[in-house]
Amino acid sequence: MFFNRENLEHYQNLADGQAPKFMVIACADSRVCPSNILGFQPGEAFIVRNVANMVPPCESGPSETNAALEFAVNSVKVENILVIGHSRCGGIHALMSMQDEEDPSFIRSWVLVGKNARLNTKAAASSLSFDHQCSHCEKESVNCSLLNLLTYPWIEEKVRAGALSLHGGYYNFVDCTFEKWTLDYDGSNLKESKEVAFRNRSFWS
Repeated sequence: MFFNRENLEHYQNLADGQAPKFMVIACADSRVCPSNILGFQPGEAFIVRNVANMVPPCESGPSETNAALEFAVNSVKVENILVIGHSRCGGIHALMSMQDEEDPSFIRSWVLVGKNARLNTKAAASSLSFDHQCSHCEKESVNCSLLNLLTYPWIEEKVRAGALSLHGGYYNFVDCTFEKWTLDYDGSNLKESKEVAFRNRSFWS
């Protein structure tokens, strides 16, 4: 949507406030633009972008991502959070390439948020090539971020009450496909069960 006389009224309404129903957490990768992928117009989605589209758990402390989550959920009152992973993600490649020795870089410190996704991938896909492990981890990281969202009490409460839905997505820009799924959560203790189910999985091409 470009600014012109036809959509002037729309922008004037946006000047008075925002009420998007979606919050999107996507990668900072220049090839991944959530509005282009999903067709969002201004005012329809509250968007946060970071390296490898990760959500840190609540206990990790303050970050720009969870500050945005707090604002979007508690003030803007979005009804859906969508975490979008993508093919050939440099952040996931860095995560999967990490060695045990200490590395003081900012990138390493951030992508360690996805350490559980890395461990899960190594356990489930150790026989695959490194590139295929990265592809596996790109989706596994999305699922781990969905679980991390539930560590925020005010998110977990709204999800359990049915006021907020958590979705995962995966954009493959190599073959121009998009896969989406929804977290199926009934309030069970995920720390004890370590199991999570997904529903409404769809694949668009």
